[in-house]
Amino acid sequence: MMSNLIDQDIAHIRRVMPLSLSGDMGGSILPAPYWRKRLHRLLETGHVNKGQLGEIDSLLHQLDEHDTRRTAQASAQHRAAAGPVHC
Repeated sequence: MMSNLIDQDIAHIRRVMPLSLSGDMGGSILPAPYWRKRLHRLLETGHVNKGQLGEIDSLLHQLDEHDTRRTAQASAQHRAAAGPVHC
């Protein structure tokens, strides 16, 4: 029973997380830390099987990639706003 609930939660997160992170013009609807916390809560149940662990790991990896892209975009925007560097 617990395994089915975990499967359902993982499937829900897999469907909703990308849409939530892309959000709208105002940014993410639910940010990466929210999703990371939900995934870690699943791990903390102690009832995660090997397949579920792989799914959770994949979703955490997606969050890491999302954070890396956002950091790179923010750096690029900052450099563009600062203008050209004159020596």
